[in-house]
Amino acid sequence: MTRKLYWEDAYTKEFDAVVKQIDGNRVILDQTAFYPTSGGQLNDLGKVMVGEKEYNVTDVKEENGEVVHVLDKTFESQAGSQLKGRVDWERRYSLMRYHTALHVVCAVVEKGHGGGWKGGMIYVDKAHVDFDLPALNKELAAKIIDNANAVIAEGHKVYSKFITQEEALENSSLAKTEPGRELIKKLDTVRVVEIENFDIQMDGGTHVLNTSEIGKLRLAGFDNKGSHRKRIEMILE
Repeated sequence: MTRKLYWEDAYTKEFDAVVKQIDGNRVILDQTAFYPTSGGQLNDLGKVMVGEKEYNVTDVKEENGEVVHVLDKTFESQAGSQLKGRVDWERRYSLMRYHTALHVVCAVVEKGHGGGWKGGMIYVDKAHVDFDLPALNKELAAKIIDNANAVIAEGHKVYSKFITQEEALENSSLAKTEPGRELIKKLDTVRVVEIENFDIQMDGGTHVLNTSEIGKLRLAGFDNKGSHRKRIEMILE
């Protein structure tokens, strides 16, 4: 199973690794800082280098606990060789800021309006999140973003940790969706991300260390997708 350096330190930009498996342009390493698409967060991009040879990482996926790096061409080195990886930091940091911002917005809605989270998506330059909140309209969405910005400006510390399945099941608010609650029942340990003194939830993504790093959110759009699905779209100024 690939050691996930992005869980240990989301600010890791470069790393050394050993090649475990090769299948054409698909490579599995013993450890990686490249985040695979998961939980609504897009994968990292970047480069891997073996000696003088350089490959662009065009996609990253997780398959059976292994992180698969999809390269722009056939990987020509051998299993057991060492390489260096370099994450596209500008892309990664933007995704981190948006992901933490999404947690803040979800917590604002949950605490202030009781709206159930229905899913979301994090891109490099925007994010959106859906709620089961029939009363949600454009005016309320703008107020939610204002309240989220107030929380962000308070400078809450953000950190992750692993807890036991038993501990996770005791906290019904950790998983915001039914698939998430079912997933907890299959895991021995559960990774949670906590915004100190504000929110905690099960999460496998990458995040900033303090909400002040997010910057200021702006409402980019509101979409009524039905009485039980309202979408808030946001961008960072």
